[in-house]
Amino acid sequence: MEAIDPAYGTATLLLIAAGAVALLLFLIIKVKLHAFLALVLVSLLTALAAGIPVADVPSALSYGFSNTLGSVALLVGFGVMIGRLLEITGGAQVLADTLIGRFGEKRAPLALGVAALLFGFPIFFDAGLVVFLPIIMTVARRFGGSILLYAFPAAGAFAAMHALVPPHPGPVAAAELLGANIGLTLVIGVPVAIVSWYVGAFLVSQFIGRRIHVDIPTSLFGEINGGRDADAGDGVDGVDRDGGAGVSDTGGAAATGTARTATRTAPAFPTVLGILMLPFVLISFNTVLDTLMTAGVIEEGATWAEYLKLLGTTSIALLITVIVATLVLGLRGRSMADVTDILDNALGPICAIILITGAGGMFGGVLRLSGIGDALSGSLSNLGISLILQAFIIATLLRVAQGSATVALTTTAGLLSAAVAAANLSSIQLTALVMAIAAGATVLSHVNDSGFWLVSRFFGMDVKTTLKTWTVMETTLGLSAFVLALGLWAIG
Repeated sequence: MEAIDPAYGTATLLLIAAGAVALLLFLIIKVKLHAFLALVLVSLLTALAAGIPVADVPSALSYGFSNTLGSVALLVGFGVMIGRLLEITGGAQVLADTLIGRFGEKRAPLALGVAALLFGFPIFFDAGLVVFLPIIMTVARRFGGSILLYAFPAAGAFAAMHALVPPHPGPVAAAELLGANIGLTLVIGVPVAIVSWYVGAFLVSQFIGRRIHVDIPTSLFGEINGGRDADAGDGVDGVDRDGGAGVSDTGGAAATGTARTATRTAPAFPTVLGILMLPFVLISFNTVLDTLMTAGVIEEGATWAEYLKLLGTTSIALLITVIVATLVLGLRGRSMADVTDILDNALGPICAIILITGAGGMFGGVLRLSGIGDALSGSLSNLGISLILQAFIIATLLRVAQGSATVALTTTAGLLSAAVAAANLSSIQLTALVMAIAAGATVLSHVNDSGFWLVSRFFGMDVKTTLKTWTVMETTLGLSAFVLALGLWAIG
């Protein structure tokens, strides 16, 4: 669905967008209206206020909702299945113990962040985060304190890699539109992402986490209390906190009314690591083959390559991983009926997460279709300031106005492409522009960003707390990347 011709001028559209955000925050924070209802209601009112024809309003509402659900629902569903199997078999505990053994207890948040940086190279933000959830929760339960101390270093790492480093779609699209070299963007993007993550995400998350306490959520994978998982029907009993030795559960026994108890050993570390690595390896097929096809190394449309790319599609990769985890972890001393009960219990708590995330995508979609982004970008394309600052400002304002970081990246790069082509910039300066645009597209994640709702619901935070924590950390992450982009611009 394409954006409609704006019914009002830029100033009026921006006032409508600001009023919509204010109304949404009022309904959720003050009135305490359920976030899903508030998002759908405000999306409807915004569509009408922005001049979208009444006959097109239903399509406008379903546009952002269906697009977001199409990408998020499968990822979250498969991800929590993997996470639940890792959790209930003791696999998450084994991985957490190994990480802590290598880095030390005091560096547990750093260990999670470094692991997320490595895993985040080929995988999207939301997919990486959902696969990492059981490890984050396990480490947080072991050491206590605010969940932010452990969750945000990992989430910030996935966000940094997703925004700044090819082969993720945003930086690739921006580099192509500006004529920047993809290889150089990759070589420079990795250290920029690492440094900006450490300064803007890791250090900031530790500062925030020590001042704002958020309890460890128990709705996704249950809480291990007194040796028994709180989720009905499944249990993790007697997990060895030092080595992950003895694991037993009564999953399936509760469903049949029997008192059967089976004692099992936790999976070995290489097994757990292999299951976690599987989706990343499969997804790498897609990204690597795309790059080779673009470079002409592999013939475009080659059948064997298309099959490998299919395996590397994120949802297919996670489906394969769920099946492998079921065979390797779930069926260790359990029947398939027991495993089905475990997976059913995993899917129940995520209904609200999926619906609220989809409604967040609906709100952002309505803002895009209303023409707010186009009107804003058109009025900002000739600011009369340096290209590097112009890139950051336009990307930031587009990000704030319509929520999508990828849209902000591609739109800003398209707007500046003509001016960049005429400026005769060096290859390093072109890469610096890509970094600056990515930095602007990262800051100020708020209620029109589906990722905002994903983080809010996964980590059990209300909207006010998410604004004070996640929004702040995303902003410091983006600002750190922009400072580095300015340095590249100066030396380029």
